[in-house]
Amino acid sequence: MNTLSAAEILAAGVWQSGLGQVLGGLVIVAVLIGAVWLGFRVRDREPAPPKPDEQPQRPDTDALPGETSEYRRAEEMPRTDGEHRLMPYQLKGSGGTESSPDPPSEEKRKWGGISSGGFGSGGTGHGD
Repeated sequence: MNTLSAAEILAAGVWQSGLGQVLGGLVIVAVLIGAVWLGFRVRDREPAPPKPDEQPQRPDTDALPGETSEYRRAEEMPRTDGEHRLMPYQLKGSGGTESSPDPPSEEKRKWGGISSGGFGSGGTGHGD
């Protein structure tokens, strides 16, 4: 009635005795140790981090690199006669503003509309 071969019985006995789990664990540990060793080798081939004197330096000015400060004013819209209209390619592509050396006047900087307050500011939001 026993249809198991001798090899199958031996394999079942090894697994049941715990030797199979120990061998499997040793294989997993060996693979993990190999992965760490390989990671160290790959890291050793990478270039070293730059020294403090090789780091990029900030400019001597207080401004951040690429930062500009300028005043902008609205460009005048070109006028046409009533028969022809301007096409988009005939307008300047700067977004309708141009640089100005002078700061805007106090009245230009203030918004004269309804002061509606921000979300959560406690105001009614209607300028009352």
